[in-house]
Amino acid sequence: MKTFRIIALVLTCGLSLTACNVTRRLHDGEYLLSQVKIETDRETPRRERIGADQLKKYLRQRPNKRLLGTDFYVWMYNLADPEKDNGWNNFKRRIGEEPVLLDVGLTERTADNFKNYMDSRGFFASRVTYEIDTTRRRHRAYVTYRTRQGAPYRIRSFDYEFRDRNLEPLILADTARSLVHVGDIFDISTLNEERERITADLRSRGYYNFSVNNIEYLADTLRSDRTVGLKMVVKQELTGYDERGEAVMEDNTVYRIDRIRVFPRYNPTEAYSDSLYLERLDTVRYRGLDIVYEGKPNLRPRVVRDMIPIYDNMLYNSSRITRTYDKLMSSGYFKSARIVFEESARQVDLVDTLTVERAHRKDTTFVRRSKEGFLHCDILCTPALKQSFKVELEGSVTSSFYGLSATVGYQNRNIFRGAEALDLAFTAGYEYMRAPDAKKRSAMEFGFSGGLTIPRFLLPFYSKRFQTLMLPRTKVAVSVNFQDRPYYRRTLSNASWGYSWDYHGYSSFILRPIDITVVDVGYLDDTFFNSLQNRYLQNSYHSQLISALSFGYVYNNQRKNLGGNATVLRLNAEIAGNLLDGLAHLFSHPAEEGDYYKVFGIRYSQYFRIDLSASRKIMLGEKTALAGRLYAGCGVAYGNAQVLPMDRLFYVGGSNSMRGWTPRTLGPGSVPMPEDSLYPTQLGDMRLEANLEFRFPIWGIFHGATFFDVGNVWFLRENAGEYSPDAVFHIRDFYKQLGFNTGIGIRLDIKFAVLRLDWGIQLHNPGNPAGERWIHNFKWKNTALNFGVGYPF
Repeated sequence: MKTFRIIALVLTCGLSLTACNVTRRLHDGEYLLSQVKIETDRETPRRERIGADQLKKYLRQRPNKRLLGTDFYVWMYNLADPEKDNGWNNFKRRIGEEPVLLDVGLTERTADNFKNYMDSRGFFASRVTYEIDTTRRRHRAYVTYRTRQGAPYRIRSFDYEFRDRNLEPLILADTARSLVHVGDIFDISTLNEERERITADLRSRGYYNFSVNNIEYLADTLRSDRTVGLKMVVKQELTGYDERGEAVMEDNTVYRIDRIRVFPRYNPTEAYSDSLYLERLDTVRYRGLDIVYEGKPNLRPRVVRDMIPIYDNMLYNSSRITRTYDKLMSSGYFKSARIVFEESARQVDLVDTLTVERAHRKDTTFVRRSKEGFLHCDILCTPALKQSFKVELEGSVTSSFYGLSATVGYQNRNIFRGAEALDLAFTAGYEYMRAPDAKKRSAMEFGFSGGLTIPRFLLPFYSKRFQTLMLPRTKVAVSVNFQDRPYYRRTLSNASWGYSWDYHGYSSFILRPIDITVVDVGYLDDTFFNSLQNRYLQNSYHSQLISALSFGYVYNNQRKNLGGNATVLRLNAEIAGNLLDGLAHLFSHPAEEGDYYKVFGIRYSQYFRIDLSASRKIMLGEKTALAGRLYAGCGVAYGNAQVLPMDRLFYVGGSNSMRGWTPRTLGPGSVPMPEDSLYPTQLGDMRLEANLEFRFPIWGIFHGATFFDVGNVWFLRENAGEYSPDAVFHIRDFYKQLGFNTGIGIRLDIKFAVLRLDWGIQLHNPGNPAGERWIHNFKWKNTALNFGVGYPF
């Protein structure tokens, strides 16, 4: 550890010495822009204050990036010889960054930008000043902007003017959702959001050509009391110009869909280059769709119909169009999809509608004549590659194992012409143990898994209620995994049937009514079995049958807040054995060995298990964030089982948990890991954990993190003779049994994946003897190096 500190100190000093001389090439009057600071108006109430983060996007000059507090990027750029244009010097320029020199003109334009933005937010009395300090360090400039918002203008009154009277009842009926209210600040962005809201609502009611340009505002700001009289004007549709060049305005047209053509195998290249492309295609009419093919149909008509929730003669609805896009792309079969509308040459119909207007406390009924037009709809879909293969290799090196595993996979995205995705994978792995006392040092694993995902619900009954669900899927999966370990040999077989769907784009659900797992332990080494020193864990290594019903829920708003604050909630619940237990009590007798039941000669498990995690990411800058997670889980065995199956127990440690420990080496409670243990088995039926991580950019695709983790696992109930009392959770003193660790990490963001390496350092190890749990003398054995893919939470 002392050596590490020396190396870090030397590196920091080296970077400081090399980066401090980045201004040596500057001439008199040239200044490197070292800092830009924005001081907001503290006299404005916090809920109305315009923050520095909102103003930063209007900066015309930003300082160069920095590394560990130094001007490393500018220094690297200056290393390149300006007289030479070769590979080595260009490499330095790419790694580095051209110095940003102070430009007073851009500084003034930035101040104007800040002023204009505050005006648009209703603060017309705002002021922006700036100060440039060039005396702090030679050839360096430090710019400070100071904003004063002043008193805002507020909306005094809000009225409507409908030049298209057919839209009046539609808009006035929805004023409860209006974003503009009397007394609010006169904020231009809010007015634009209200225009977009009304436009979206009308486009979902058939007004295909209606846009935000059909709505404008008239504002009266002549009064001296800082109030605004506001009027929204809803305009008619521009249909052309007369012979004198004057605009011809008519009421907006409501559109219906007249014809729907679907091209499930559209080739944009041929369609563009071949003028006879459409003539050689065949058409199949199915439930309002004209399905256009070339050659043999690649999808069954019923499958195509289920993906398209729009019908002929229905009003144009923009939300239905968006839903059609989602259904087509979520099927996994199409590479791209495009929906094109064209106004039909069919004659426009005139429709009489009754509207009721209230004036002078009286209701008056009018008959208004609205226009109905028609649209032709073409849905152009390009399929993805139907079949694909993948090969994955993975190597692992730990203190006990050297290992290599390989996976060969095959996928067919349309196996039965219904956009079903068939996934097959074969896995083989080999590991070699370094433990000298082991009877067998090598380990092997072979596995097969297959899954069929169907982009709809397969149910014994049909309900229109399921049509409103987003991305409904049915998945059938089977897998077999054979493990030949140095201490045991077992086969895990699984079969499951599940459903998944989304709700409002942020919530997703998974329900598996059938989830059957058979754990067949064919061989168990006596030495390893006895080394567990825990009858609870010993029982979990027996052959078991697990027949479970599981449910999962995920709330994730990261797509809505891309690049901003985000929240992720995960809930998983599983209950097993109840149905089998009821049938066993009715039709069979207890096993001869004890007071429990068996199915096909295997004792079945009966338990309930639940876990919940909540994580939150708070952006502190463009690429700087603070992320945290809380996790809690527990499981209870009952009825036909005394313990949870080994694969359903909880553990901590590893790349996504307590990163100061390797997996299954912390807990339960304050029980230490046995020194003569041949395999880490520190498990429990309860887990509590909290994590905090600060993420920051380093250079290009390299990002860094510092983190802090706290947590442990426990057993819920005391069981004399099966495990130590120190392993049991007690509310009064569980905090004394928490493990603490900190550490640093590096992430490599290669766009499609994030590769992560974390070095965790133990601070408090509850498994150490009392008085030695807080670790002051850091050693390598009190650390762990973990590799992972993706962020830990």
